[in-house]
This record gives sequence, structure tokens and C-alpha cells, in this order.
Amino acid sequence: MSAMPQAGEPVLLREDRGGVATLTLNRPQQMNLLTSEMLSALQGAFDEIAKDPSVHVVVLAANGKGFCAGHDLKEIKALKELPKIEALFGQCSRMMQTILMLPQPVIARVQGAAAAAGCQLVAQCFFEIAADTAKFVTSGVTWGFFCSTPGVAVGRNLQRKHAMEMLLTGEPISAAQALEWGLVNRVVPAEQLDAEVQKLASTLAAKPPATVAAGKRAFYQQMDLGLEQAYALASGVISASFAHEEGRAGMDAFIEKRPPPKH
Repeated sequence: MSAMPQAGEPVLLREDRGGVATLTLNRPQQMNLLTSEMLSALQGAFDEIAKDPSVHVVVLAANGKGFCAGHDLKEIKALKELPKIEALFGQCSRMMQTILMLPQPVIARVQGAAAAAGCQLVAQCFFEIAADTAKFVTSGVTWGFFCSTPGVAVGRNLQRKHAMEMLLTGEPISAAQALEWGLVNRVVPAEQLDAEVQKLASTLAAKPPATVAAGKRAFYQQMDLGLEQAYALASGVISASFAHEEGRAGMDAFIEKRPPPKH
């Protein structure tokens, strides 16, 4: 995949081939941040795919060195007011839930670091294939805004003790650790990533789509009751943390490339 988008290219690219729709986050210089623009693009793409019977599988990929660095702290800081921050996290939570409700399975192709809401995005997919150099982190706690919304997806994929270790320490884990803990399905050398993703996508695309859709829906209904309520709660918590003085101080330090404030 190209590392640099051309001027005027959209933030999200889509390519359809053989029943597989590949969505590629396309702002590598911004580490593919989940800005409101990116969230809107993802929401629109998933809404279209949900109604497209020609798509049997979705691959979520990213251009550049990193997969996704999470939310744009400069954007959050500029919003200032709690209702505006809550609206952004509501938009993100809706998009994450849309992934879960898609008739098609979604494979995350993780070629690089996935941080905070980027880690959430990976965890919210159905399958994750990562390069052995990828890393995963929910670092908000270090900066004064606990990763509550990432914790919804991460906590539903990992054992609670492992999820809390990520959320409370804010320390990154390797691809190998992510595989051991259940955050990803497979880890392969970077040069084998595309082949492994294509192999899984082709296998899934060959399955009866109505059966897959019904089976997925039933599985998550019985496993994840209360997801909407969990996201509503977590969105309120994370929004309030960004509006709090600790979160504001942490954002300033992060943006200005200073060490996190001591508490």
C-alpha cells in the first residue's frame, strides 16, 4: 500500500474485488487519526456496505507506518465544551457499533501501531491479522483521560485482568502479547500480511452470506447484551475526562510534546 496519499485524495479509500470490500484509512501523516471527518467517512462506508449484497467480507486497512493513533486531541481541545466532546464520542461509538451490526465479517489488517481509539477500532472488528512489528496501547490514563470507550471493545475481547492491565498501565503490548491475550487472531511477518489477510478474506467470502449474517447476529446478541448502554456510559466518562482539568493539561502536554503532567 502507498505510504503517502496524493493531494485531494479522500481520507478513506474503498476497493471491491471478489466479494471483498477493502477500506483503507488514508491519512498516514496524521497516523490515520479518528477525526470527525474520518469517523463520518467510515460511518458512510459501513452504512453502504451493510446494504450491498455483493460484499461478503470487509477488510479494514491503513496506509502508512501506523494503523491508527486514535482521536485527534487538537480537535477535542478545540471543541472545549462538554456537549460538543460528547457528540464526537457519540459519533465514534455509533460507528463502532455499526461494525458489530454489519451482516459481513470485518477483518482488521494491522500493519503498525494501534493506539487508544485505534486499538478500540481493531478490537471491534471480528478478525484481526497483525504484522509481528505491530503494537497496541490504550495510553489515555497516562495523560489524564482514561480510555473508557476503547475499554468497551478491549474488555469484550480480553480477560478482565489483561484488559485492566492495558487500561491502567497505559503501556504498549507487542503483537505476540496481543495474540496470547486474544486481542488479535493471527500474527505474521510483515511481508506475509497481505497474503494472510487475502487467505482469510477468500475463505470467509466463500461462505453463504445469509448464514454468516444470521450466525453473526445471533452470536453477538447472546454474548454482548448491553453494548449500547456500555458505550453510552463510557462515552460520558471519557468525554468528562477530556473536559476535566487533568485531561486538558494532558492534552496540552501531548500536543506540545512535553512529558505528561505528574499527579
